[in-house]
Amino acid sequence: MPGGELGRIAAEMRAARRWACSLAPFSDRLPMLTMAEAYAVGRDLHAARLAEGEAAVGRKIGFTNPAMWTALGVRDPIWAHMYASDVQPLDGTPLALKGFVEPRIEPEIVFRLAAVPPRDADLAGIAACIEWVAQGFELVQSHFPLWRFRAPDTVIDGGLHAALRFGPPTPLREIAADPVAALAGFTLELFCDGVPVEAGRGANVLGNPLAALAHLVALVASDPDAAPLRPGEIITTGTITAAWPVHPGECWSVRLAGISLAAGELRLA
Repeated sequence: MPGGELGRIAAEMRAARRWACSLAPFSDRLPMLTMAEAYAVGRDLHAARLAEGEAAVGRKIGFTNPAMWTALGVRDPIWAHMYASDVQPLDGTPLALKGFVEPRIEPEIVFRLAAVPPRDADLAGIAACIEWVAQGFELVQSHFPLWRFRAPDTVIDGGLHAALRFGPPTPLREIAADPVAALAGFTLELFCDGVPVEAGRGANVLGNPLAALAHLVALVASDPDAAPLRPGEIITTGTITAAWPVHPGECWSVRLAGISLAAGELRLA
């Protein structure tokens, strides 16, 4: 696809995010749009945000829950950058939904890297590179009406990322006697205003959130144009449940079992 066309896509996406408006999926208009081209647009948008003074603090991994693939029309995980302006600890401050388009909430496991995992590392090797783990809520959004898109659209739309809030960090070795097994076996109940919404397990995330991180390592390493992972990056690994629509005034919370990790609560405004 000509570079000028990719530039027009980037400009249209920037405007949609700035003005919180919807637009027709790019893949409907450009059915030959590839994932490589989508990531190229994503790099342009990332460079623009850095030029505007944003600070990149980590990555989000999307579509790591295969139960969602059919409904969303995707088949493989994706990744996108996250920024200091949208990644913060849970501190009781309500998160304003103004500016988000068709927002949804995803309960996730969040890691901070102490070192960059080797591409060929097993799950224990991946775990050895993690400084801390936390339970988090990712707010996702779709600038494509009714959440109808193809995978390249989601890459261009920043992996559908809107915001991340995470609970108290815990050293990985302290969450269980066997942290690797615990991350696959723990259970999570999701509540809205105290009412149960859905339950899930760590294994819903590619079998283990650590496997999602391993997938990210491989994706980034396979793209010579991607910014390499760095120690200190915060990584959110994908939703344990379905992504649920949210509205101002709600309070979302979780209950965890099988893992020694503080459960968070997020109020929306």
